[in-house]
Amino acid sequence: MKTLTIVLTDGPYISEYSEIACKLAEEALKQYHVNIFLYLDAVHIPKKSQNPSFFTNVGELLTGLAEKGAVIRACARCAAARGYIAEENLENGNNCKDYHPGIRISSLYELAEMLKKSDRVISLSR
Repeated sequence: MKTLTIVLTDGPYISEYSEIACKLAEEALKQYHVNIFLYLDAVHIPKKSQNPSFFTNVGELLTGLAEKGAVIRACARCAAARGYIAEENLENGNNCKDYHPGIRISSLYELAEMLKKSDRVISLSR
């Protein structure tokens, strides 16, 4: 199976990139293995307890994608700089208590591996 990797850099409600990425990933999962890597302010996207009034809760969308098989990772250095800490032995497929299930904090080395194994890469950033 071919692999698609999507890299996001914007925060959740700065642009529509995170929603666009989720729509692309949803369709791609029909014929691709999908990776999503959250970099810079995009590490805020999966934060639990966000309650946007006029926007889609993209963190919940990411959890749905993870349940369907997408691999979703957040940059460890970017996350730590913004107060999200990776921990061991958490449930729900994640390693950060502040994140929705299915999203893990990882390293740029994992991004490099994702990119190396990808047939296609989409980067959504300003």
